[in-house]
Parts: sequence; C-alpha cells; structure tokens
Amino acid sequence: MIKPYWPILLCCALSAKSAAQSSVTIYNQNFATVRETIPLDLKKGINEFSYPGATAHVEPDSVMLRDIKGEAKLSILEQNYRADPISVGLMLSLNEGKEIDFFVKGSDGNPDRTVKGRIIRSGYVPQNDMAMQRGQEISQPIIEVAGQLQFSLPGEPRFPSLADDTVLKPTLVWKLHSEEAAKFNAEIAYVTGGMSWQAAYNVVAPEKGDMLDLVGWITLENNTGKTFPDAKVQLVAGDVMKIDPNNGRNRDGLGRADSFAKFAAAAPQVTEKSFDEYHLYSLPLPTTLHDRETKQVEFVRASGVKAERIYVYDGVNIDQNRWGYQAMQQIRDNNEYGTESNPKVAVMREFKNSKANNLGLALPRGKMRFYRQDDDGQMQFLGENLIDHTPTDETLRINTGNAFDIVGERKRSDFNRDTNDHWFDETFEIKLRNHKEEAVEIRVVEHLYRWTNWSIRDESSTYKKMDAQTIEFRIPLKPDEERAFHYTVHYSW
Repeated sequence: MIKPYWPILLCCALSAKSAAQSSVTIYNQNFATVRETIPLDLKKGINEFSYPGATAHVEPDSVMLRDIKGEAKLSILEQNYRADPISVGLMLSLNEGKEIDFFVKGSDGNPDRTVKGRIIRSGYVPQNDMAMQRGQEISQPIIEVAGQLQFSLPGEPRFPSLADDTVLKPTLVWKLHSEEAAKFNAEIAYVTGGMSWQAAYNVVAPEKGDMLDLVGWITLENNTGKTFPDAKVQLVAGDVMKIDPNNGRNRDGLGRADSFAKFAAAAPQVTEKSFDEYHLYSLPLPTTLHDRETKQVEFVRASGVKAERIYVYDGVNIDQNRWGYQAMQQIRDNNEYGTESNPKVAVMREFKNSKANNLGLALPRGKMRFYRQDDDGQMQFLGENLIDHTPTDETLRINTGNAFDIVGERKRSDFNRDTNDHWFDETFEIKLRNHKEEAVEIRVVEHLYRWTNWSIRDESSTYKKMDAQTIEFRIPLKPDEERAFHYTVHYSW
C-alpha cells in the first residue's frame, strides 16, 4: 500500500526518438497488442510522466506500465489518456466567443489582408464523440465578421499561442510513485484497435494435372494513427474472444507455375508455432508499419502439392429462406418439399495440409484463389473461396464453381404414404450427363431430411452413409456418357 505522503512533484516526458523498437502482435479481428520499451528517470516520490506515442485507438484500461526486470518499486497513482490532439477544429473550439485574425490572400491585384472575426460556433466534434460514430453530420462553424454572421471561415485562422497542456498527438499521462530514485527501462503494453491482418492464398496448377503450387500472403493494415518504425511483428490466428467496445458483445473475431521453385532461395521465412489455443506467426525481419498503410508479406510457399479435383452433385434445390427454420415434422408433412431439382455440379479442390504433401503449416483463415496455365502459358483464374483456420494434417475441400460440361437432373418418380401406420416411401431418379472429353467420377449427395428413422430400398447403385441423414453415391462417367440410377427411401415414425 502507498503511504499518504506527498513529496515534490516532478515531471518528465518521453520523446519519440528515445523509444526502443516496438513489438506489435496483430490479431485477425481488427485489434493488436503493442509493446514498447521506454526509459524512465524517476526521482523519489511522485513523478508525472507523459508518453505521446500511443495510438488513436488505444483501450486506456488495457495499458500496463512495468519495470522489465521487476526491480523498481513503482506504483501508478493515476493515468490519463488525452486523445484529442491539436487541430484547426479544436483551436476554433478553444476560442469560441473570442475574436481572432483571419488571413485572406490577395488575388486579382489585391494585396493580402487580415480580417477580424468572432467565433460564434466552432462546429467542432471531438474524435471520440458518439455522435460521429453514429454518422451524425458535423456542424458548420459560425463566424461574425463586421456585425454579420457567415457559415464559413473568412480566411485562414491565426490563433494565439498554445497552452502548456495542449497535446499534439494522443498522449498517456501518468502520476507515478517511486520509493527511491531509479533509472531503468520500462515496458508499456496496451491493446489498440485500428490494426488488422488477413491471409490470402494463390494456388496455381499447370496446363495438365493437379499438382499445385501455393503461395500465401499476409496483408497488414495499420489505421491506428501511429507509425511503428522497424517493429517486430507477430500475428495471432484463431478465434480469440474479444468484447466489442461499441456494443458490449463478443466478436469472433500473387508468375508461371514452373517458376515457383526458382524463388525458393534461403531468404528469411515467416515462422509459426502453437501459442496457447491459437497459432502465432512471426515475421522474420523488423518492418515499418506506416499509419494508413497496407503491407503484404509472403508467409508460405509450397510446390508439388498433390490435389484432387472432385465433382459433387447435390441435386436437391431447397429455398433456405422459406424452409430453414421449419420443424422436421412440418417438413415431413409437406409432400412437395425437396422435389425441385438443381442441375449444377460443383467443382471441388481437395488436398491435405501435411508435410508429406509439401505443406504442413497451420493455415489461417483467408481467401484462396485458383489459377491454371493455358496452352499459351498464360494464367487464367478458375475461382476462389474462403478457407477456415486449418491445422496441420487436416484436409481442405474448396468449392471453386460449377462444371460447365457436366449436368445433373433429379426428380421424384414415386411417393407412397400411410398415415395410419406412420410411414411413407419416396423414390428419386437421378441422371448425370458428362459432355467432357475425359472420364469423370461424380459424388452424388442425397439428404434424407424427412425424418430420423429411414432405410434405403431398391437402390440401383451402391451408396455410403456419410452421417445420420446424408448418403453419397459415386458414379463414374465416360466421355459423352449419360447414366441414370434410382433409390427409394422408407421413413417411419
């Protein structure tokens, strides 16, 4: 406990040049933790210390100031965060009701002149004002010139000198108590908004075959109002629980394919490791994060990734907006549910994220784009989709679009129902047509959505049970071949 005595108050301030290298850990949920080493030179007793290096989006209650070695007997009596740095609007606000000079540059042969004007209303809204967050329009200034009011500045304002307590940038001010004189390096750490990162992947296939080359990029965005020179940057991937300060809720949070190997020199690489329940990625070299800058860094490069192209026909066409929240009994009692056909056959790319498959790095959530070389060696875009956080040794399956030359057709051919004995039978016929010049295999997915108790009867092709209400048929098709098969599902309750 701090003893209630009050020696002489001493003040010190930190210049930007005296700060050591920053360390920034960015989360893919639009926030980051910042750590900086700052020198403290404290006298015995109470010291006032200001730090003008905080971001414009710091969470003040997250700030921690500590002696790195844990030797200093230091206590924080008070902390203040001043996030309204000097600006024309603020200066107009501070001089409301006063008369100041406005400089008007001459034109058309007229000389420069100075106009006197009284600031009736500045029109200034502080940066953190809730009205701005809700998109409310900022008021116009009102200036009285020669007894008349105008809704604009008559010229460039000339303000009196700044007060001693005016801040030029967001500033943290502490009142510190030290039991003895001490000079040491302290660490300041805090959580800030305005910084984010995301992963993106470019996957390239050769003209023939499905051995893929993959390059992953990290895109960093800094909108904190602060530049971090030569910062050590780390990234956290995972679903970290974070309370949204606005509503109090929790939030979750780019050459030819054969040229990839040419860049596989021993350059510094992004490293990855498990950290608590998440994954931590470290950039190999310090980098400067300028304010309002978007920066891209390559973090994974792999060649010879074995992938499989899969065709999936999910023929049932259901309006989820209409049926998504219906109870199963209502679905069971609606005879026409699930009888509309979807003709599209989806194209999936599937590969395992393993070392044996030349990958084996935990892949953070991001957009994955697929390209293929044509016979002229040009890259052509094939489709894209999002992948979720994918640990090592897990399999990725990405839907990149629908096949042009493969068509599916699904129709119900029979329906029998006995309400007294609580059962009904439903028969479907499925046709597949392959207009490609090569053979393909179609995975036909059927959803048994009517009821939980079911059995398959009179099937003309073998199937595999995928889960409690899904079965899958695998149908091979030769070039220009059409095949049809049927099955009957018996429900009872």
